[in-house]
Amino acid sequence: MSSADTHCPYCALQCAMTVTHQGETTVTGRDFPTNRGGLCAKGWTSAELLASPQRLRVPLLRQPDGTLAETTWEEALDAVARAFRETKATYGPDANAIFGGGGLTNEKAYQLGKFARIALGTSRIDYNGRFCMSSAAAASNRAFGMDRGLPFPVTDLDDAQTILLLGSNVAATMPPFLAHLAGARAAGGLIVVDPRRSATARLTEDGAGTPLQAAPGTDLPLLLGLTHIAIAEGLADRAYIEERTTGFDAVRRSVAPWWPERTAFVTGVPVADLRATARRLAAGRAFILTGRGVEQHVDGTATATAAINLALVLGLVGTEGSGYGTLTGQGNGQGGREHGQKADQLPGYRSIRDPDARRHVAGVWGVDPDEIPDAGIPATALLGELGGPVKTLLVAGSNVVVSAPDVDAVRERLRALDTLIVCDFFLSETAELADIVLPVLQWAEEEGTMTSLEGRVIRRRRALPGPEGARSELWIMAEIARRLGAASTWSLDPSEVFDELARASEGGIADYSGLSHALLDTGIEAYWPYRSSGTPRPFAERFAHADGRARLVPVEATPPTPTDRGADLTLTTGRYLQQYQSGTQTRRVTELNDARPEARLEIHPATASRLGIRDGVLVAVSNERGTVRARASVTTDIRHDTVFLPFHYAGEGCANRLTEALVDPTSAMPEFKRTRVRVEAVPDATTPAAHHIAASLVVVAEHPGVAPALVGVSGGAVPGALLAGALLAGATSPSGPSTSAALSSAASSRTEEETHV
Repeated sequence: MSSADTHCPYCALQCAMTVTHQGETTVTGRDFPTNRGGLCAKGWTSAELLASPQRLRVPLLRQPDGTLAETTWEEALDAVARAFRETKATYGPDANAIFGGGGLTNEKAYQLGKFARIALGTSRIDYNGRFCMSSAAAASNRAFGMDRGLPFPVTDLDDAQTILLLGSNVAATMPPFLAHLAGARAAGGLIVVDPRRSATARLTEDGAGTPLQAAPGTDLPLLLGLTHIAIAEGLADRAYIEERTTGFDAVRRSVAPWWPERTAFVTGVPVADLRATARRLAAGRAFILTGRGVEQHVDGTATATAAINLALVLGLVGTEGSGYGTLTGQGNGQGGREHGQKADQLPGYRSIRDPDARRHVAGVWGVDPDEIPDAGIPATALLGELGGPVKTLLVAGSNVVVSAPDVDAVRERLRALDTLIVCDFFLSETAELADIVLPVLQWAEEEGTMTSLEGRVIRRRRALPGPEGARSELWIMAEIARRLGAASTWSLDPSEVFDELARASEGGIADYSGLSHALLDTGIEAYWPYRSSGTPRPFAERFAHADGRARLVPVEATPPTPTDRGADLTLTTGRYLQQYQSGTQTRRVTELNDARPEARLEIHPATASRLGIRDGVLVAVSNERGTVRARASVTTDIRHDTVFLPFHYAGEGCANRLTEALVDPTSAMPEFKRTRVRVEAVPDATTPAAHHIAASLVVVAEHPGVAPALVGVSGGAVPGALLAGALLAGATSPSGPSTSAALSSAASSRTEEETHV
């Protein structure tokens, strides 16, 4: 029997678990501040992936007849090296490109950035975190001089009296997080901004808080209006503003036009709710948290900046018991953007155009600083070069055929490449198009580190060996680098790679220089920057700008210009509880996929009636870029002018067939949350109501700790008190007794999430 204490392979909450391997592999929740022993449905079922019959176990090579056939590692790696070498010789180094992922360990993310710059000599590297965190990162760097998702431990939320949560349905994305909202709910202070009445929004019911059902894309006017109220009503913390910030007068002038009545007209949020929200936030022990719903817009950086401005005006940031933070999505979304996967960054969150940073990193790598390429281009622009300037692409840890905007165009560009190489443990939709597929290890089969949404560096530990034919990306990069005659060293030992990463990050914003695998194995709380000790609350005394002050930055709200003629509804996208990201993993887990086998379009009854659509019928959702087919879920949980699709599915159910490759001018974040569409019933479509109801029910007997109150039929309303009571009152999880809050989170997540989150 082998056993290892590690962390979940999914979201950035990085719930602690123990993986045990004895014939079969099992997981149990482990006590840790973020999850307190609980796991969500994805965590409980994660072991199924390790033994999946769909695992890739040998390399695959595209044959002359167009099929993929098994080959040897030697032949596959020779083909990869040959493609990179010939592409560089014919078209130059930037014709080779890398597309990484926010789920890679710190070691692999670091080595991938080094591989691109040193082994390939290319500037063309970016990653799927550009689709998740870039707007929040840009806003935080500008305001604070540092981008750390939560600049405080998540347990600081436990004692909050008020939490304003914008653009994040944590009940679906990270259910154990709900335990940290209990204090605010008990105080009646949970305020959730969402155009949908999501499971998280319903936690505000029965006196626990306030849902603000703002129109899609109006989060920026909403925040400007709240800041206006805070200043006009004398709620601003003038002493804090004077002592710890700059730029207040410019922000005060910028929000002057957003009087409450105008804000209410634009957003649909009543004036009384606007005033009550501002007053609660000013009353103390308050947090403002943002998620992808406010950031995945062409004005996402401005919206995140407006949230930061509000928090600074009220004196929340860096104040004991209060704060601002953004909820990182991918498992290593924080660490993945710190050590070199981004087009413009070197390890330690350094700018690639900073001469001192280039000299420092070049010294660690043993190369001349001039050998490090200049900054590249961000993800959407990089994908736009495929088949044109970029001829050969290596994809590691990403499934762009599902996750990128305007995926039909992306698919055609992938096909236009001379060579596409994909590292994955399943044949994802992107891997299906590859010329060379390289099978890699999964989370429980490897050593490494991850960085959670709190900026805490944690250990990922190996619990069992991987399939005989699978290899670590560290080994793959080392073998290709050797074939290319690359300079520097390419260790296969994750602890040695981490030590090099620590040296390369020394003196940077994300400084890991005081850390090592051995030190992390002692169980220390390792919040970066970590030189000789950790920094759980980096803004307690000063901000990361040279003068120690935060920057208040004025931003403006401008109406979007519709790009799709004849489209009269706004599509917003999001997640289901049982699925994750592009679905490469979760669509292969039986329990999860049985619960959510297909995309469902949420549509308001009034809108459905106008369009002649009944619940359960097949509908076509279309615009100038493409058409998605999905079953209609008619529900009052969404605004009449808005429809919702999950983004986990491929083929005809892929929501990103509709999204446009428009990006935020500052962060290059695509516009995922506000897409104009038309909806119509598909003629002669049948209504498989019985199938959908069956998929909406959960067999509670299989998991006796699950609270029966949460089990229901899709679309049914569960009162907030009932839902929260089941989440927070305590239960017994499949792994045995644990703390009540954590177990209840785990219990809730084992059920069908009846609100289509």
